[in-house]
Parts: sequence; structure tokens; C-alpha cells
Amino acid sequence: MKFLRLLIILFVLPTFAQQGGMWIPSLLKGMNETEMKNLGMKISADDIYSVNHSSLKDAVPHFDGGCTAEVISSKGLILTNHHCGYDNIQSHSSVEHDYLTDGFWAMKMEDELPNKDLFVTFIVRIEDVTNKVLEGVVNLPSEAEKQKKIQDNISMLNKTLPKESFQENSIRTFYDGNQYILFVTETFRDIRLVGAPPSSIGKFGSDTDNWVWPRHTGDFSLFRIYADKNNKPAAYSKDNVPYTPKHFFPVSIKGIQENDFTMVMGYPGRTQEYLPSYAVEQIVNSIDPARIEVRDHALKVQDGFMRKDNAIKIQYASKYASVANYWKKWIGEVKGLKKSNAVAIKQKFEKDLTDKINKAGKQAEYGNLLSDFKTNYEAIAPYALAREYYSEVVLRNTEILSFAYRLYQLEQVYNSKGEQAFNDRKNNLIAGFEGLYKDFNANVDEKVFEQLIDLYANKSPKQFLPSTLNNINPSQLSADVFKNSKLTSYNGLKDLLNGDAKSVLEKLNQDKAFALVKSIADAYNTNVAPKYDEMNLKNIALQRTYMKAIMELSPKSARIFPDANSTLRVTYGKVKGYNPSDAVTYSPITYLDGVIEKYIPGDYEFDVPQKLIDLYNTKDYGQYAAKNGKMPVAFIATNHTTGGNSGSPALDANGNLIGLNFDRVWEGTMSDIHYDPAICRNIMVDIRYVLFVIDKYAGAKHLVDEMKLVKSTSKTIKKKKK
Repeated sequence: MKFLRLLIILFVLPTFAQQGGMWIPSLLKGMNETEMKNLGMKISADDIYSVNHSSLKDAVPHFDGGCTAEVISSKGLILTNHHCGYDNIQSHSSVEHDYLTDGFWAMKMEDELPNKDLFVTFIVRIEDVTNKVLEGVVNLPSEAEKQKKIQDNISMLNKTLPKESFQENSIRTFYDGNQYILFVTETFRDIRLVGAPPSSIGKFGSDTDNWVWPRHTGDFSLFRIYADKNNKPAAYSKDNVPYTPKHFFPVSIKGIQENDFTMVMGYPGRTQEYLPSYAVEQIVNSIDPARIEVRDHALKVQDGFMRKDNAIKIQYASKYASVANYWKKWIGEVKGLKKSNAVAIKQKFEKDLTDKINKAGKQAEYGNLLSDFKTNYEAIAPYALAREYYSEVVLRNTEILSFAYRLYQLEQVYNSKGEQAFNDRKNNLIAGFEGLYKDFNANVDEKVFEQLIDLYANKSPKQFLPSTLNNINPSQLSADVFKNSKLTSYNGLKDLLNGDAKSVLEKLNQDKAFALVKSIADAYNTNVAPKYDEMNLKNIALQRTYMKAIMELSPKSARIFPDANSTLRVTYGKVKGYNPSDAVTYSPITYLDGVIEKYIPGDYEFDVPQKLIDLYNTKDYGQYAAKNGKMPVAFIATNHTTGGNSGSPALDANGNLIGLNFDRVWEGTMSDIHYDPAICRNIMVDIRYVLFVIDKYAGAKHLVDEMKLVKSTSKTIKKKKK
């Protein structure tokens, strides 16, 4: 038995060791390609990224700057998550035409809906430009001067490095400032809504199921890219035509099973895998709990109103989902970091690194790193906490305060740049605020304000607060502000901003909401921001040196991947269940049976459309059913993902589309800071469920006919020269 257990350990550990990480697609040749092939991949690194011929990267655009999409037809049809397209679906919705509730399907191209300001961006070329960015930086005396020189170099290179007139250059930092990479991109701005299931499918489970497994959400929506007659990016025009992509993904309906190879490509937003233990400890014990408490109060207020009033539900649907998303993520992150003993693991890593530093005789260069980290994180703690409360209460979750803050910034523009700049900003604000007030309800926000201003006054470090928040009565202050501020309506805002700079500023400073925010912001900018920025610059410099030490002193076989920064990445793993807690085992695939099991008639999270129930009862799944006769809905794997990977294509060993990423399991949300292959899983909607909903539920088979469906396991990539 001991021998058998040893064999199992030896078999499992190497498999885990080859997973995790968010890798740059242009640098996969070598270790990564070998790992991927060992896990089962049948294609090559050159099939994934190439500048000489079409490759997988050409079918993976960045969607609206915050999500990922995939091209799935030769006519520019793209697939992304329902929650990524949510704002656009909402913008076309009204009480009379509620596409959130009822869904939307364009039965012909003429019915596809244009979306103001929506865009997708493709990667054309990736190139290392580290030496050019760091030219003239090393010998500068201060960190501030180094950062300024780096930004000046980046600005110059973005303008001068070669590209086509319709392309853009973007240089991003990797490994905490130890590497800089150029991305040449193309951005398309005529993107039209093609299809979206009702929220009872696309958002099934809503906030209760968010970040958890098992999951039963059909989280997808369809858009189409339009281009000019030369297939180049262009603003919206009725004369534009569907974009012809360099590559689009064949769609596999073969199905998946446990231990199948999977790969996810996308634009992960931000990770912090190499933070020192002192930073992780601060996140677990201070920063995340503060964020969670603020959002918990805001969400309870909003939810109460949304459940009673459908108009408010539509108004606040997108905002509520956005706030709730990271509220729940941070709860899971704290639990996961504690469960996986992340701080202790970081401390062990730091001890091992210290031994390497001493063995290499690098004490002069790296010997004080960890003690400096300890000193600095202890010193920055109250400032970091104050910064989080300021950000969460004033800038994000209380709308009247965030509105007033934008006007506070307007006053700063006048003070620093004069009246012309003031007028330009004022006019832009008036135009921009119209959309914000469309989804604003003063009654809701008044109750949110009452809750959050109380937290701010009592939980943010008191030594940094303005006198206006001393011994406040939250209820009285809330009533006073919302009764006497003109920022409770768009007409009131326009009245405040009507006139020349002097008269506008006089009116603003007499407004209750503006005056309150001004006192809070002035106190923050005087007492918190300068000291925080000073100490944070030290941490930035320390982190860069720490990362340099890790890279320099680690063996060549070490899997040191760069943190996510919203650039195109590849992550890979296997379809795999997991054990979240003692005596609990999760299978890796869910089915439509689970939707019916969770069904609660009339419930805003777990209602199910009657037509979907009918299709389930008759088992009318067409060619999309699994071999067991069931309708698959979602599956999980060991791919290392984060925010920004929403909508990312999940690919099989041959580069065919098998699903799209939309979430992570709750126990593994700490993967932004510490990836643990035992419990970190990404969640994907099975492409067969997507096709089933489009075809059988929506009756939009013309969209399926537009795709290239494959049932075999053969390689389907065809290379086209560019």
C-alpha cells in the first residue's frame, strides 16, 4: 500500500507542477511547449503565435478593454460572456423591450444592434523592447526620476516604433519593471450585438452562484465585428461590412472528459504572485476585510430596492453585478489564502531565497530586501487602509460622492490650468454625466450613503479624517445632503455647471455634497496621499529588485511567469475536479439536470424559461448532447485565470473551441496572489450548451450554420500567410 501511495504521489505531483502561470504567447517555445505537449497538446507553439502566418492569437481580441472574446466565423462573429456584454445589452433594454429578461437574437444581419464606444483589439505583433525603455535609467539617483525617465522613453517609443497608420503601439512592463514588451495592435470600433440569452440563462444563479462550483450558467453573448470595405478598422457606418478574420476557431462538439488537455487564451487583468509575505498578511488581515465590509453594506441596500421595483432592478443591474463580483471574490480570496497557508508558504520561499542570496555572495545587492519590506509594509499599513476606505466609499460605491468628486477634480483643473481647460472639462462632464444619471436613483443612493459614510467616519483611520466627519449622525447627514444638494438629478447638475468658471465654482462650493467631498478629498490629499505615494514608490523599487533576485537566483527549470497586466496570455492545464473540504468531492462537469434542480419559479436568480424546461423534459438536445445523453452546461479545469479572462476561449489539444471561460471557483480566487493547483479551478461554459441555446432554444440556427463545427480530434488549423 505504501508503494502504491508513493506511485500516486509521483504521478500527481509532476502533473500539478506543469500547470499554473500566465505565459506570453510569443515566448512559448522551449519549456512551455514541452509542458503543453506532455499534457496532451497536439499543435505547436508556432500555431499559437506567429507573425508570419495566421495563428490562434489572431482569433482572440481584447473585448471592450476588460474582457476577452473569440472569433468563431469567417464573417467576424465573436463570442464572449453574457456579463461582458451586459452593459450593451442593458443599453438597448427598456421596460417595453427588456432584452435582459427576454434575450435578444438578430435573425438577419440588418437586425444587429450597434453599440456606442464598444471596441475590440487584436494583437498583431509582440516584441521585447527592454533595452530601449531602460536606456538612461540605471544611474538616475531617485526612484521618482527613474519612473519618469521610463515613462518618457515609453512615450517616445510608442510614437516612433514602426506600425501601420491604422495600428497602435503599446509598451507594457513585465516582471515588476525588469522587462518591457511592445504590443502592436489593431482596434475595431463598429461592434454590433447579435445575440444574448435571457438573464435566466446567461446569468442563472446570479450572485448566489457567482464564484462557486457546481455552476449552471449559460454565460455567453454574441457580437459581430464590422470593418470598412478594405477590411480595416472604421467607425460605425451603415456601409461597413462584416470583418474577415485572419483566423477563426473551429467549434468542437466532440465533448470533453476529465484529464483532457485544455488551454485558455485571453487578457488577464492583474495578479500579484510575487508579493512578499508582509504584503499578503496585510491583504488578508486588513485590506480585503475593509473592502468586503463596505461593499456588503452597499449591496444589501441596493438589493432591497431591486427586489421591490423592476425599473430599479434594470437601472442597477450592471452596477450591482460589478460591485458584487469583487465583493464575493475578496471573501473567497481571504478564505483561500488562509486555507492554503499562503503567508507561511511565502515565508518559506523568502527563507530559501535568503539562503540563495547568501550562497551566491549577493548580500550587498539583495541582503536587506526582506527587512526593508517588513519596515515599509508596517509603516504604510494605516495609509493603505485609509486609501482603501477612500476609494471604496468616496470614489466607487456612493454615487453622489463619486459625482461630487468629479466636480472637485474640475475645480482642481481650474486652479492648475485655468479657465479654458476648465470649460473644456466642464463640457465633457456635462455630456458624460447624462448616461450616469440614467442609471441613478437618489432614493437608493441616499440609503447607501447613510451606511457607507458611517463606515468611513468610524473605520477609516481617524487621524486622517476631516473635522466634518467628527461625531456625525449618519442619518441626519444623509438627509441633509440629499435634500440640499443639486447633484441628486441631472438637471440639478447642469444648473450647477451653468455659467462662467467663477460663478460655477461659487455654486459648487455652496452645494452640500460638493462641500462634503471637498473636505474629505482635501484631508485625504494632505494627510494620506503624499505619504502613501512616497512609501509605495519604495515598495515599487523593492519589488523590482526582489523580482530581479528571484529571476537571477532561480534555476533555469523554475517556472517564473510574469504577473498579469491585461496583455495577451496563454495558460494551460487539464479538465479536473477537486476537493474543496473534508469529505467533499466535486466532479468537473455539470449538466442541465442541475439547472432544473436549482429551479425556483419567479426567483430572479434561479427562475428558468418555460421553453428550456420543455426542451429538458423532451430531451430535445439535437447533436449537442453528451455521450451519456445529458446536456452539458459547464466544466472546470486547472487553467490559471483571473479577471479579464472572462470570455476567453477554452481550447482543446487541437486548437478547437470547446468552451469559454467565465469564472473561478470560490476556494481558488486567491490564485491572483497564490496559485494552488489542488484547489484553483477556472469555470467554463461548455460550447455545446452555447450551441444548444442558440439553435434549440432561440431558433437562431443560422448563427450555428455560420460556424465550422468539428466532431473529430484531428488538427484543424490552416495557416495563411499574412
